[in-house]
Amino acid sequence: MRAWPDSAGFALYTTGAADGVKLTVTTGASADLERVGAELGRAIQAAVKANVRYTHATFAIPADKADQARAWLTENTPDVSIVSEGRRLEIYKEVGYPTEVGKKFDLNSIGGTHAIAHTRMATESAVTTNGAHPFSTGRDQCLVHNGSLSNHASLRRELRKDGIRIETANDTEVAAGYISRELRRGRSLGDALESSLSDLDGFFTFVVGTENGFGVLRDPIACKPAVMAETDDYVGFASEYRSLTCLPGIAQARLFEPKPATPYFWESRQ
Repeated sequence: MRAWPDSAGFALYTTGAADGVKLTVTTGASADLERVGAELGRAIQAAVKANVRYTHATFAIPADKADQARAWLTENTPDVSIVSEGRRLEIYKEVGYPTEVGKKFDLNSIGGTHAIAHTRMATESAVTTNGAHPFSTGRDQCLVHNGSLSNHASLRRELRKDGIRIETANDTEVAAGYISRELRRGRSLGDALESSLSDLDGFFTFVVGTENGFGVLRDPIACKPAVMAETDDYVGFASEYRSLTCLPGIAQARLFEPKPATPYFWESRQ
């Protein structure tokens, strides 16, 4: 029997505002996100610009109101989940086939500098909107993951004690939280990826998004496939080469497999 992807997600680094952040939220069928945005604005006494896309919305708010907005949403809107926070990051994810999910969110109408997409076939945690990748546990940070972590339960408890928000039972969110914690401690992304090789048990290929670029890491065994394409205009990553064949100039790109246990990172020129 052939297995099909059960969910998909897209992290987009779009145009940002110097003095504001965007909260991307998703909802159950009972919540009106336009109304929620208006009520949020009144609660935090600030202008909130709501942009609704299918089951998600972005709420653009002043950066100094982000914690207050999060607290109000958590307390007053049980049907609303916060998917991401960032000056530029927007995350859209949903249950369904990737092509259809992308169409429902009208992703072709969104511009930006870089993006990370993921399609999932769940093997452990539930098939839900919040269980889909990418996961974001820090401002303008996200992570997608191919593989499985064996120590995610103990690490989840540790991260929560350290103030990292972990909302699901998915091991990928734990990996995202680990990277966020290390960055909060002042480490570089490269150092955080390097330390994950000893602190995370299991097998994995990670792609980590930041406001200025993205990083890639494979575990020391590197049993999960990965391929990179580099040109003068872009850098692309995929699990299989055929996913890169739609890119312009791919025939002339430098193609390579990321080495095991070796952090890679690229930054946008914009």
